[in-house]
Amino acid sequence: MGIVRKLTVGLLTGASLFGPVGIAAADSSSPSPSASASASTDASAAAPTEAGTSFRTATAIKLDQPATAGASTGDYLYWSVPVDAGQRATVKAKVTLPEAAARHGAATWQLDVYDGLRRHQACKYGTPVKAAAKDARTVELTCSLRTVRAWAEPWANDPLPGSYYIRLTVVDLPQDDLGLPVRAEVSVGATDAGGSQAVDGMLAAPLVPGATAAPRPQPSASSTAAQPVALDEPDGGWSSGWWSDRWIWTAAGGLLAALGGIAGYCLTRGSGRPSRVPPGY
Repeated sequence: MGIVRKLTVGLLTGASLFGPVGIAAADSSSPSPSASASASTDASAAAPTEAGTSFRTATAIKLDQPATAGASTGDYLYWSVPVDAGQRATVKAKVTLPEAAARHGAATWQLDVYDGLRRHQACKYGTPVKAAAKDARTVELTCSLRTVRAWAEPWANDPLPGSYYIRLTVVDLPQDDLGLPVRAEVSVGATDAGGSQAVDGMLAAPLVPGATAAPRPQPSASSTAAQPVALDEPDGGWSSGWWSDRWIWTAAGGLLAALGGIAGYCLTRGSGRPSRVPPGY
């Protein structure tokens, strides 16, 4: 009985010592509500909530980063996004229209994409122009560009790596509907085209202006001057333009050719000199 009593006391003592510690550790590992709220606030604050009104004041966004903006019907809305060589970019835009009771007819919206030289890039797939009926609540536009090339001839209109400008506006609507409030949502996604679209050569530098000209206020209250904000680069920087998975396929093809040559030699060389033939013959 004495041994059992001592074991029981020891277990109870250990539970009293390690129990609060384990609970405290579990509580410390779980994020506090304030931390979670601040993290979500930072994530939402990172997404742009405004758009520029020209090429020079275009709002810079990243790939797969949603951007929103409130505007008036008839405004030109501009965003810029970096697209690298070998990527196929797809632009999606959604416009939330005013209530049907406030509108006087159908409206046609248009999505345009320009490269760093402000050359209009045609959409390979998608619906860049769409008419919204008078009672429509939203209108959605898409534009899938051609694969961005690392290099092109001066006379060609091929898409090149650099900044791409997105312009969203209404092109046809009743005159009385100008100025009605709308809300726009834009996002740009990209997929890797692979080595089948790779080309020899590369640009000396991406088609990216040094900085946007739109003045942006600094976070510090003591700052009296607004500085321009440089455009973002793709994650990992701009590609060099010479590497693609085509090198892997080339090396694999050379190895298979060498193995095929060795196998063919082994099959066609024969068994050598017959043993029944005396030397010298």
